[in-house]
Amino acid sequence: MGTTEYDVIVIGAGPVGENLADRVVQGGLTAAIVERELVGGECSYWACMPTKALLRSGAALRAARQVPGAREAVTGELDVAAVLRRRDAFASDWQDDGQVAWLEQAGIRLYRGHGWIASEKVVEVTGAEGATTTLTARHAVVVATGSGALIPDIDGLREAAPWTSRETVAAKEVPGRLAMIGGGVVASELATAFTELGSSVTMLARDGVLHLAEPFVGERVAESLQDKGVSVRIGAEAGSVNRNDDGTVSITLTTGEQLEADELLVATGRTPNTQDIGLETVGLKPGAWLTVDGTMRVVGDDGAPIGDGWLYAAGDVNRRILLTHQGKYQARAAGDAIVARAKGQAVDDSPWGRHAATADERAVPQVVFTEPEISSVGLTAADAEAAGLRIRVVDYDLAATAGSALQAEGYQGHARMVVDEDRKVILGFTLVGPDVAEMLHAATIAVVGEVPLDRLWHAVPAFPTVSEVWLRLLEAYGR
Repeated sequence: MGTTEYDVIVIGAGPVGENLADRVVQGGLTAAIVERELVGGECSYWACMPTKALLRSGAALRAARQVPGAREAVTGELDVAAVLRRRDAFASDWQDDGQVAWLEQAGIRLYRGHGWIASEKVVEVTGAEGATTTLTARHAVVVATGSGALIPDIDGLREAAPWTSRETVAAKEVPGRLAMIGGGVVASELATAFTELGSSVTMLARDGVLHLAEPFVGERVAESLQDKGVSVRIGAEAGSVNRNDDGTVSITLTTGEQLEADELLVATGRTPNTQDIGLETVGLKPGAWLTVDGTMRVVGDDGAPIGDGWLYAAGDVNRRILLTHQGKYQARAAGDAIVARAKGQAVDDSPWGRHAATADERAVPQVVFTEPEISSVGLTAADAEAAGLRIRVVDYDLAATAGSALQAEGYQGHARMVVDEDRKVILGFTLVGPDVAEMLHAATIAVVGEVPLDRLWHAVPAFPTVSEVWLRLLEAYGR
């Protein structure tokens, strides 16, 4: 047993933990990071990267088929084995050597094993062989353990060993019949991917498809999935599940209808990975989401930071926004705040200040890689109205720009901007259509920068591009 002291100890070496540790080291502090699985976390091996690799081949094939001249050159279908090999490569074949090498280069000490908060600023790491190392933090301990798939309380579901996003994304073979419970981002993306890979997909979307987005988003994605052959069952709810002796899965709906599938994906939400990290030793509830202030310090029920403010939580685990890029954004803010406090410097946690993750509340960008692609940032119209803001919604047919016609034959899409009528700035922006992901950052800048509409008139979109929609939306709004 050894005892080692660092300025900062981070539990969890996913993208959030890596970025936070790197930030404090760049700020002149020392950092250790604890990881019980693969360095690089969920995004690198079971989510963002391999998922998008699965989706990209189908998207490229669709794009080629939508352009005359290129269409005629396409003579075959997707090579499923090649798609899976590419997926494996983007998941680094589930080996983390490259990520470990990066930690070493960045000057971050890695401890492999299970991290446990033993007391204030003390973390015990139990390795695979059972040996325990005690780490002590001079300034901060950061929980960046992320989240795991939520398995709902459905009769027989756990016993049926369903797939979560992990098993689905890492599947070595494409099931002939894939059923899924859920209609959110994970279900919609994986329904798109596995349909194109050859599965017969049934989606049980009790609450609808992408129901938290603007209404036209879910409508278009559901229609597209149905056109691909997906059975989209909006309002359907599983009442019980059974894994049969032959390995297939039987799903009985609450209506009594029974469905059969080779595999079942459960994509109904996430749960925090805080069940066994020692939260009870500092008066917090194991298995709970962690509540934080604007600089990611964990706070108790009274709203005050734990102890002298030594405990932080960044990424999914604080439930602010469950997106990798927002977690990394939180990591940068928290890392800089830890450095500032350690050096006795001022902390700017005012809105849009260096140490505040303000965008979590006002300007979250997200891309859903379905067909059509979805890009959004900021508030939906419903969110803005619920917040009591006086708004105006401006819609435009994305296909009505010259750039869209050049982009693809039969291009279809939609754009919406939500305008704050009192301040004349954009609160939210949503795009639906082929290849709209690369247009999102312009909208993000407009929302974060609170650029007045009068000034946006001077941001001239290049012709002929799909970005001409910015001009058309402003024209529809009127000057």
